[in-house]
Amino acid sequence: MKKKLSLTTQIFIALVLGILAGIALTGHPDIATTYINPIGTIFLNLIKWIVTPLVFFSIMAGVISLQDIKKVGSIGGKTILYYMCTTAFAVTIGLAFANGLKGIFPVLSTSDLKYEGSDPVSFMETLVNMFPSNFIAPFLDAAMLQVIVGSLLVGFAIMQVGDKGKKAVQAVDTINDICLMVMELILKLSPIGVFCLLCPVVAVNGPSIIGSLAKVLLVAYVCYVVHGVFVYSLSVKAVAGMNPVTFFKGMLPAILFAFSSASSVGTLPLNMECTEKLGAKKEVSSFVLPLGATINMDGTAIYQGVCVVFIASCYGINLTISQMITIVLTATLASIGTAGVPGSGMVMLAMVLQSVGLPVEGIALVAGVDRLFDMGRTTVNITGDASCAIVVNALLEKKEAKRQ
Repeated sequence: MKKKLSLTTQIFIALVLGILAGIALTGHPDIATTYINPIGTIFLNLIKWIVTPLVFFSIMAGVISLQDIKKVGSIGGKTILYYMCTTAFAVTIGLAFANGLKGIFPVLSTSDLKYEGSDPVSFMETLVNMFPSNFIAPFLDAAMLQVIVGSLLVGFAIMQVGDKGKKAVQAVDTINDICLMVMELILKLSPIGVFCLLCPVVAVNGPSIIGSLAKVLLVAYVCYVVHGVFVYSLSVKAVAGMNPVTFFKGMLPAILFAFSSASSVGTLPLNMECTEKLGAKKEVSSFVLPLGATINMDGTAIYQGVCVVFIASCYGINLTISQMITIVLTATLASIGTAGVPGSGMVMLAMVLQSVGLPVEGIALVAGVDRLFDMGRTTVNITGDASCAIVVNALLEKKEAKRQ
């Protein structure tokens, strides 16, 4: 009897085939965008369709199983602190490498640059937008922060009802199991989805990879790898005692999918599956990962650091130490301030550029290959979410062990 290929192997084969097919179609990208990309979009739509109810009911089930509002608050506090610390490390790494290697950056013309960006969203606006005004709207708009807040409120309410809420608990668990099963069925199509999502990207952007921004992309990807390997390896090893090789091996399906799809929310179901296989409790992963998919932007922070230095060099500006500190603080806070905003990477970059007095129009220099930056930064983002789930789970287990 032939041994069935693992999902990781299937996704990897699909990724390689997608790249090869994309290269073959670089002369005719319209074939890839017209006939192949829609299939990938259908797959991603199915993932996004199940993600919202999955997050809603899995968080609710997790809250109920914890049976303690203080414990939920403790997990939330640790999660946000971890995300903010790793984001600060990420933007620092981006700035350090970009400043050290800026001599290799091309100096592009900044005349006639135009960039039409959306208005930055203030932290207070984000705070207000976290709380839903309609029960159905968060599901329709895929407003993940509102879904999380709503599920926490309903979960707390079911806990407070006590014995009267037993039927509700059973219903939540049953619906959560159904959502998980639907997710598993959709994830079996991952290899097809990966191929159809990646092939058009390579077909369209193939020539630009070897273009003027190749060295900027290279520096960004070096930073992505350094941050992923060192920061996440150290955190899972130091706090959770997990071998980094075990962590990255377990995360490989989600990493490959994130790179292909460039969607943190789309990767969420697979990320939850990977972290639970690595030992994270469902009540931890179901809370930490959806929150991370919305507010944790380590990869995006690296992108900010590299792109700001590149844009500054094109304008002939050398950033001062105080400006770099401002970039670190702004990028770290903006990662939460732009949570849930479509194209949040560009919005964050606009905010960071404004914070140090650089022209926002400079974004136009990197906008053309944003998708190529996005593939790497999404991969870092979801790996950071997973490392947080492992770390928070370990801290929770240590705390419980002390009580016994």
